[in-house]
Amino acid sequence: MQLGRRPLNYPFPPSILEPMAIPVEKLTEAMLGLPSDARALLADRLVESLDPLIDEDVRTLWASEALRRRDEVRSGQVQTLPADVVRSRIRALLKK
Repeated sequence: MQLGRRPLNYPFPPSILEPMAIPVEKLTEAMLGLPSDARALLADRLVESLDPLIDEDVRTLWASEALRRRDEVRSGQVQTLPADVVRSRIRALLKK
């Protein structure tokens, strides 16, 4: 894409992409070199930036779900399992 020229239906204003000094491919390569926890944080922030309205709805739903699950555990309706038990069950299921 030439600077200053873009299709009429291009979704971003020219100021967003034209000043970028780093091509997306190089930026991607650099980001993939980050430690996994940093990549996870970056991915989370990028996903959040895509559609904040939907993201807020999702956050609200997940918060309600987390509270419901917490209450179920506290009331004794459900029992928690240790992580090593859950992992071994998953591994057994994946071997089938």
